[in-house]
Amino acid sequence: MNSTSSPASPALSLPASTHGKHRWLALVTLCLAVLVAQVDMAVVNLGTRPIGEYFSASVIALQWVVDSYNLVYAVLLLTGGLLADLYGRRRIFMTGAAVFTGATLLCAVSTSVWMLIAGRALAGLGAALLMPASLAIIRVVWQDTAERGRALGIWAACNGLAMAIGAPLGGVLIHHFGWRSIFLAVIPLSGAALLLALPSIPESSDPKGRSLDMPAQVFGALALGGLAFAAIQSHDAPALAAVVLVMAVMAFVLFLRIERNKGAAALVPLDLFGVHAFRSAMLATIGMTFGMYGTLFLVPLTWLSTGALDATQAGLALIPMALVFVAVSPFSGKLTTRLGARTMTCGGVAVIGCGLILIGIGAPFASIVLTEAGLVLTGIGMGLATGPLMGVAVGAVDAARSGTASALINVARIAGATLGIAVLGALYAVVHGGAHGLQIAMFAGAAVQLGCAALAWNMARMRPA
Repeated sequence: MNSTSSPASPALSLPASTHGKHRWLALVTLCLAVLVAQVDMAVVNLGTRPIGEYFSASVIALQWVVDSYNLVYAVLLLTGGLLADLYGRRRIFMTGAAVFTGATLLCAVSTSVWMLIAGRALAGLGAALLMPASLAIIRVVWQDTAERGRALGIWAACNGLAMAIGAPLGGVLIHHFGWRSIFLAVIPLSGAALLLALPSIPESSDPKGRSLDMPAQVFGALALGGLAFAAIQSHDAPALAAVVLVMAVMAFVLFLRIERNKGAAALVPLDLFGVHAFRSAMLATIGMTFGMYGTLFLVPLTWLSTGALDATQAGLALIPMALVFVAVSPFSGKLTTRLGARTMTCGGVAVIGCGLILIGIGAPFASIVLTEAGLVLTGIGMGLATGPLMGVAVGAVDAARSGTASALINVARIAGATLGIAVLGALYAVVHGGAHGLQIAMFAGAAVQLGCAALAWNMARMRPA
């Protein structure tokens, strides 16, 4: 994957303050925001039981405490990316951080479960503004490919760090201070990101004749929201999920038709997908999260359902994978410079596939040694691939479209994760779960991983016409 981009436009020219330590302060700011958003998602899952007991909430209400965030985040990702390009990446980042901080405070002081759900939905809005803007800012501020690779490696490591500390932190907070503390704990960090953004991050925007494109906004939101809703309801209401999925596909078809007519002024300019490196990064990202999130869903489920481990032991058993992810990610930029982006991205996804094969082989055994080895291998693959994939996606397009490219690569992450959990979860259920179900699902997930890695490798090798 050879990254190419057009020279920055005048609207993207950066002041001298973006060099040296100011740039790394900007990176600290961006990493704080990403870390907070990811930790928040991890700890809320642990809080559902005490929240349910406190409010005497139904299972459906508790499901929406978790899923309202994910649904709003998915629906508004494309909007967040476009707003960053149109109105300023720092401005939208700060707006997202402010909304996220306020929403988290609302969750902490909630007097009813529905107020908590509203706060979670508002936090999803903040994340949809914050996440694409943070990746776009890295694209604009670090214009040298090698330096951008190092920055993205550190940025990606925050995802692994959130996985490593989220569950233990949430467990300690809930045990000693109650469920409200899991929200209060992240407010100082998100507030710090908001305060640091103004002095450390330069403003940049480049509308280039583009607009909000409301028809595309509506159909794009319906398509992404429909996909997320269908995944959420797939287990409890499969008929409803199927209907919503069909509607999401129809919305996607209409979205493509609108965007084709809009050309370069579209919400998602379709010529982005004419860039082989960008298209390859999208495919590899879908494959990466398909297997990874399917694994994170099914492995603990199998441990708990078979009695191999209890909840605390299962959480601890996942930590080595996250720690390896954190350890490898910062070196992915340097390795990309030496080995090339195509080797790192496609190779990393293939390594994850090998990890899934090892988990599948180890599934029938009482010992979890082989499963742990497979999880560590998936963590290595994630560390190798995540930062370079983000770098290829935003580096393969003009910097003026960095917000849109950032949103699209995050859409690919969500789509892969959603499909992985739904497809591999359904396969697991069809063969009646347990160790055999995990084995079949892992082998299927590995096949998808390796297939996506091979296709992305060939796609990245193509030369523009």
